[in-house]
Amino acid sequence: MEFGVFILAQQRGYHQSSQQVITNSIEQTVQAEQAGFNAAWYAEHHFNNYSLSPSPLMMVAHAAGKTSRIRLGTAVCILPLYQPLRFLAEVGFADVVSNGRLELGVGSGYQDFEFQRFGTNLADSGKIYNEFLDVIPMGLKEKTFEYHGKFLDIPPTSIAVRCVQDPMPPIWVTSGNPVTLGRAVREDYALFTTALLGGMDAVQRQRDKMVAVAEGEGKDLDKDVKFGFLRCAYASDNQAEIDSYLDNARFQRRISESLKYRRAETDDGYLVKEVPTENDPTIEELRNNLPVGSVNQVIDKLLAEIEVLKPKHIAVNTQLGDFDQKTMLKQIELWGDKIIPAVNKALGTSSEKAAA
Repeated sequence: MEFGVFILAQQRGYHQSSQQVITNSIEQTVQAEQAGFNAAWYAEHHFNNYSLSPSPLMMVAHAAGKTSRIRLGTAVCILPLYQPLRFLAEVGFADVVSNGRLELGVGSGYQDFEFQRFGTNLADSGKIYNEFLDVIPMGLKEKTFEYHGKFLDIPPTSIAVRCVQDPMPPIWVTSGNPVTLGRAVREDYALFTTALLGGMDAVQRQRDKMVAVAEGEGKDLDKDVKFGFLRCAYASDNQAEIDSYLDNARFQRRISESLKYRRAETDDGYLVKEVPTENDPTIEELRNNLPVGSVNQVIDKLLAEIEVLKPKHIAVNTQLGDFDQKTMLKQIELWGDKIIPAVNKALGTSSEKAAA
């Protein structure tokens, strides 16, 4: 089983500076490498405190100079917000400076607030995204290429900086759209899925959905498709720590949903208000739903979820809201020392850290 850290780079209030948030993200990456994680993933969002990571490729390029082994991933680059040729050139650059450690996660985006400010119509995002998926392998594999679509029109062009990975970095696709996921399966790209803050029922629904997508493309999910699972999880005997982590996880969902459904409120045009809704889970419900608790409880819950979902990669949310940085760095170390080796032992696989 591969393990990653998912770094959202959130700012829950002005008691956190943007510099602190970004610095914490890099510190978590370095700690994750030392702990034996396989990958660090960086989000992309714009213009508010939901995430302070405007360019995951820039995060990859910077983190590459601070690390030497850990894979560095974009989760995800919002393709309709990019100029395609600059995007391809920066992908090549990020793969070069990371010495071939780039994992290229892509998506179509969902926050209309962002699209408006980039002058892009959210209603066209799926079509633009699909043209990008046409262009990416052409630009990264071919010496010279051209493309003429409805949204992307590219004359004969060569991308100067070529990827270290031959022929290109692994592509990861995240989407709630079965058609989009089906194309990813058909083209042998990896998938990212999440059960959000749901429990085992939500995990089972994700499994059923993924199986249906794979079967729709004539493939076996477990044999033919690599997919990762984004999950909130936290191990401690200190209930206050767990409750703080869960409170920050709930904060993340509140802000995300308010932006997605265009009901975000702000007093100053930047800091999005955290507004509870009638559908909010309680902390107790989250404690029951998620792999949180003692080390042994987290291991057991993770193994139960893995048995149902059968992912190849688990990305743990390590940067949520204003959770204490020193405590999270210790948490990442704890995963490397105890949880990852125990899960891999139970699954009959060796730990990357132990093999290093």
